[in-house]
Amino acid sequence: MGIVPIERALQLAADVDLDLVEVAPTARPPVCKLMDFGKFKYESALKAREARRNQQQTIIKEMKLRPKIDIHDYETKKGHVVRFLKAGDKVKVTIMFRGREQSRPELGHRLLRRLAEEVAELGFVEAAAKQDGRNMIMVLAPHRAVKAAATAAIATKGTGPRELTDVAEDHLAADLAAQVPDDRPTATAGVSVGADHGAAEQ
Repeated sequence: MGIVPIERALQLAADVDLDLVEVAPTARPPVCKLMDFGKFKYESALKAREARRNQQQTIIKEMKLRPKIDIHDYETKKGHVVRFLKAGDKVKVTIMFRGREQSRPELGHRLLRRLAEEVAELGFVEAAAKQDGRNMIMVLAPHRAVKAAATAAIATKGTGPRELTDVAEDHLAADLAAQVPDDRPTATAGVSVGADHGAAEQ
């Protein structure tokens, strides 16, 4: 539509039952759009929620063992490590040495090597065993395929009943669409207005 007086731009918006929204206030003349501002804010809220839902977060779990751990406790803790890896999480495995055990670091290396070998189908050693004071630390990370499967499982689960936070966000987005925004930008003097399928770029 080009450059039009502000009164004409407001009349154009009223004629098509849209809002005149300033999108580039520093331009000369200011650039505006004819749009349904409530619908715009509603769709923006939905996109932001979807982006948060799809965002992959790296979580590091921790598992602590003693160098002379008995077989039952070892199997129990290994089961937790397996569960963490299957969920797509990294695992920080810490061997805690006490007293004279500190003079036997090979016990920690042996235990960590055994654990890494037994969960090799699910994960790999991202950070090799390293002595840190009285502790020895190793970090395991899930294989890419395992992490992808965990992410897909979460996405599939998300298609079922939604969490309360999602419902609350839907209500908020609906409220935004129903309200006439008080902070809606308005143009002054002459504005540059253009139309495109109901939304005019000013």
